[in-house]
This record gives sequence, structure tokens and C-alpha cells, in this order.
Amino acid sequence: MSPGHLLASAGMDNTVSIWNVWSNVQKRARIFNFHRAAVKDVKWSQQGLSVLSCGYDCTSRLVDVEKGMEVRVFKEDQIVQVVKFSPDNHNIFLSGGSKGLLKLWDTRTGTVVHEYVRNLGPILDVEFTLDGKNLITSSDVSRTNLSENSIIVWDVSRQVPLSNQVYAEAYTCPCIRCHPFEPYFIAQSNGNYIAIFSTKPPFRLDKYKRYASHGVSGFPIKCNFSLDGNTVATGSSDGCIYFYNSKTCKLLKKVKAYEQACVDVVFHPTLPDVVASCSWNGEISVLERDSCHNWKGPTVN
Repeated sequence: MSPGHLLASAGMDNTVSIWNVWSNVQKRARIFNFHRAAVKDVKWSQQGLSVLSCGYDCTSRLVDVEKGMEVRVFKEDQIVQVVKFSPDNHNIFLSGGSKGLLKLWDTRTGTVVHEYVRNLGPILDVEFTLDGKNLITSSDVSRTNLSENSIIVWDVSRQVPLSNQVYAEAYTCPCIRCHPFEPYFIAQSNGNYIAIFSTKPPFRLDKYKRYASHGVSGFPIKCNFSLDGNTVATGSSDGCIYFYNSKTCKLLKKVKAYEQACVDVVFHPTLPDVVASCSWNGEISVLERDSCHNWKGPTVN
């Protein structure tokens, strides 16, 4: 979601849609058809003026939302599965793709600043630490069965891995998220739980705490922290949204959202009682928490 009232979604129909979630008249404000194949990921710029998307056409594309114009295209020789802006430089973003290649791009020049090379499977997710000095990557290890490559912490400037076998279990992790204030990150595991890791060397797994009431079951389920960092929200294979206390890992609320798997849920960037979510079959919903702590809301599309 953008800093205001707009929500961006990526579609298998090759489009990026911008939704005015509070409008009762025209929910879909804009449709961008710049991609030539299905879109895998979309992110708002830090200023909320543009969106960065990527997909099966082996490109990332930066689009000015207000003008509806494509600003720049970043071409690769792999399906681009995920993009992420750097937290300390809004002109820099990271891309990860199907061949396991990781590239740091400069949006001003359209050139690659750094490449992060290792024998990785397809990149599932990327995340910067809060200071932007390190990045965390998750990759599919099913082909190589090298579990030490499942999650890697990298030094951004030196382009070298800092971690060694952070996550030893033979599960892929479709989502990585850093806590907004505390020195730890979480990883959604296909073992049907969210694991907790320190962002400080040696990036240890917390063996005593995990979020484990929801299901993943092979779906690319995403999770996110609330603005204050006190809550973790995650989708689930049973179509529900699960809300956990981030410190105790206790389940706070389970909300039935869809008949099919809920694959993503994200908190509004300024309104703490609003979340957006989507399902495996393309439904998008925005939920608001009322005074009784119940989450309710309409389907957007």
C-alpha cells in the first residue's frame, strides 16, 4: 500500500493495477499494461509517486503512477521474481530471479551497481536490514538440496555472504521480513511455521520461539509486521489471516478471509488498524479493525 489511499497489485494477466480502496465509485484507478507476461511482484517507491514491478518477461519496470508513464525498464536474462527498494537510498533496488541471480540496480542510470553471486536456486524473497548495509535472501533449495543456501545474509557493499548455514532445515522460505525496530527477522517456512532469526552475527535461529498456528502447505504465503512491530500478520493455506503477538508468538486473532489460500497480508503504512490481503485466486480485500477488535471489510476487486 502507498503512503496514502492507493493500493498496488500484480496480476497474472500481465497488468499492474492501482486501486483507490476508499472509493465507492471507481475502485480501480489505473491499469498499467507495460509487462509482456505475468507480473510477479510490485513495490511502491518510498515517496509513493511510482511503482516498481517485475515478472515473467524478464524485466523490472519503474512507472510514474500519476502520469501513467514508464520511467525505465531493467532487462535481465531470467524471470524476475522479487524486487525491493533500499531503505537508505530510494534510487537503489535489488532484484532476484529464477536463475538465482541477485542484482542491485540504480534507477537513475538503469545500470547494475552490484551482483551477488552464489550457486543459488530461484530467489524467493529479498529483504534489507534496517540500516541498508546487509541484505537477506531466500532461495529454493529443492534442486541442489543445499540447505545452507536457503537463507543467506549478505554484505551489500562488499557483495559477500556473511552467514553460514543460518537455516539448516530442508524447507524453503517464501517470505523474509525484518522487524521495524528490533534486531531480528522472520522467515515464513514451508514447514508450516514462521521462524525467528537475529540480524546480528552469527544470525542465529531462535530455537525456542516460532509462530506456528497457520498453514503454508507449499503456497507462497507472505507475512508482515505491524507499524509498531508488536504484531505479525500472515496469510495461510486455509484462507485465513492469522495475527500473532510478535514478542510472545501467541495467536491473537484468526480471521476467515477467503475460500482459497490467503497468500499475502500487509499493514497500511500509516493507519495501524487497516490491512490489505489477497487470495490464491486473485481476490483482494481491505480489512479494518473496529473498537471490538474485529477485522471487517470489503473485497476490492
